[in-house]
Amino acid sequence: MPLTLEIVTPEDRVYSDTVDTVVIPTVEGEIGILPGHIPLLTQVADGELRVTKGSETKGLVVGEGFAEIDGDRVKVLAEFAIHEAQIDENAVEKAMQRAEEALKGREKLESTEVERLESLVRFSVAQLGVKRKRR
Repeated sequence: MPLTLEIVTPEDRVYSDTVDTVVIPTVEGEIGILPGHIPLLTQVADGELRVTKGSETKGLVVGEGFAEIDGDRVKVLAEFAIHEAQIDENAVEKAMQRAEEALKGREKLESTEVERLESLVRFSVAQLGVKRKRR
């Protein structure tokens, strides 16, 4: 019996399909999910989420969030998510540089803005790591 996987961000449903397995980056390390998994709620970390369906494995990069696993259903609620094929290295590098530059004046920024910029840097690093790993 396959897993039903759904990945949702505040803007969109990024992924929805039945899959064989999913590996989720969490704050405590990666966890692998197979059909029939025990119920679990875990905190997702910035990193690569891998989906296997048949003989094909696809990568997505997810930002911080939460994952709810209940038997054969996996729902990931993430701040950001992008398919590996959609990552534009140049755009990511430029966005990361802008965020790092803005963080140099962090004492003038609101704490929520500092958090947002730091999250953007972590998500950018995760995207670049996944994209460059596949070369």
